[in-house]
Amino acid sequence: MLKKIIQSLFVCVMVLSATLIQASESPVNREDEGTVAQIMRRGALRVGLDVFVPWAMKDKKGGLIGFEIDVATKLADDLGVRVEFVPTRWSGIIPSLIAAKFDVIIGGMTATPERSLKIDFTRPYYFTGQGVLANRKLTGGFALDDFNRNGITLAARLGSTAALAAKTRFPKAALRLFDDEPAAVQEVKNGRVHALVAGQPLPAHTAARAPEVLIAYPDQLMEEPICMGVRKGDADLLKVLNDWIENIQSSGWIEERRRYWFDSAEWQTLVR
Repeated sequence: MLKKIIQSLFVCVMVLSATLIQASESPVNREDEGTVAQIMRRGALRVGLDVFVPWAMKDKKGGLIGFEIDVATKLADDLGVRVEFVPTRWSGIIPSLIAAKFDVIIGGMTATPERSLKIDFTRPYYFTGQGVLANRKLTGGFALDDFNRNGITLAARLGSTAALAAKTRFPKAALRLFDDEPAAVQEVKNGRVHALVAGQPLPAHTAARAPEVLIAYPDQLMEEPICMGVRKGDADLLKVLNDWIENIQSSGWIEERRRYWFDSAEWQTLVR
């Protein structure tokens, strides 16, 4: 039933867009089509995301799995189109959306005032928080406040809200920024930085795999609303996405998937 409702809404928006185009006095290029009409015409929803645990990861066969992979796949299926993933470096993901390299960002993105100046966001579809992953040898006996002092070096992903959380919570520490979190995790393991600030559950899951080297702090630095991002003024697509989020949340599907990817370790054998 939910799938039929979402598909009907999607078709209605597409038909309305097509009617407005036909009513124009002059021919309209395909480049001038709304995103909803473009998605329907190509039969595919193009999704921009970065690869990081457990939102989007490569499995043993080289395919993409993860929470956001499930969300995007379910969304496309409910819209009656296929999904095409466009892996993109986090530091360039908003410019790539603006340049129309894909239709929507579905990749663990927090709606911040700075980002909202550049793109529009849906309503939140789940919430997450930032945590700390530390080198056990370098930080043995540390309380969280001990990271806020001179001589401490922290790592975070470039362009992430984790970097903002690190600067806000630990202003006295030095901060190194990385293009991706696996490289930052390796620096923590090697003892080149004291700790990594990253979105949960990455700190907890990573520490659980190497408890002799790493420790994760249970403290949550901030709670963040995770939203989908679309180009400025893309009202039709924004409505379709918000309606889908409202319906899928009420079904309990989002929470079930969140528990699987964030609270369990069942999936970890798929990526080892």
